[in-house]
Amino acid sequence: MSREPVAGQRIWIVGASSGIGAELAHELVRRGARVAISARRREELEAVAGSGRSDAASIAAAPIAVVPVDVTDRASVDGAAAAVRAELGGLDGVIHSAAYWKQFDATTWDRDDFARHIEVNLLGLNNVLGAVVPEFARSGAGHVVGIASVAGYRGLAGSEAYGATKAAQLNLLEAMRASLSRSGVRVTTVSPGFVRTPMTDTNRFTMPFLIDADEAARSIADGMESGDDDISFPLPMAVAMRVARLVPGRAWTALSSRASRE
Repeated sequence: MSREPVAGQRIWIVGASSGIGAELAHELVRRGARVAISARRREELEAVAGSGRSDAASIAAAPIAVVPVDVTDRASVDGAAAAVRAELGGLDGVIHSAAYWKQFDATTWDRDDFARHIEVNLLGLNNVLGAVVPEFARSGAGHVVGIASVAGYRGLAGSEAYGATKAAQLNLLEAMRASLSRSGVRVTTVSPGFVRTPMTDTNRFTMPFLIDADEAARSIADGMESGDDDISFPLPMAVAMRVARLVPGRAWTALSSRASRE
């Protein structure tokens, strides 16, 4: 497998105000990429970029360009994509890191909360893909990186909403990889285990093999440069969840139910 250096690449990270996206922005800049970051809150993006300024001239001069976006708003995403291309002088890759997570209680079934997972994790990804993939395909080049989760491998109690969206992302990205293989567009699926971020800080359950966000960022950047189609980490968690796919349904239900109580 040939190496694909990120140096000189123009990369847009969507969902980079904290956590994996923020650390990945710094990691890719260290490796020589030109990076634009997006999320809803400009102030948090500017803190990540290290600019502390909001005027257009200072953003253009900053190592990391700041372009706010609401992934659930199609017009916002289209406008942000155009702004990123203008800031970077084009676009070579997009990384979708935007995510929503809240532990779900199936006994009360909060329809609004379930819908919010769909809006951010799945329809948000749809908006981003629609804004970049057609141009990538027309140009015969481009790299789509989608950050899914090992939570999409099997159903986990308490993860009905989040896991459903992550399973959909895994399927979607795999299908895209096949569909776009002759168009010169690369598609990479990232499946993290538990990563220490503001999103997981709210968890009140044991998170096995927990790693820091900077380690996750290095794993993603290494996989991108190695030309990997599928990046999973940390290794013990990735192996455990792949093995879990082989566990019979009734046994898995019992294991997942017991884990949720503990």
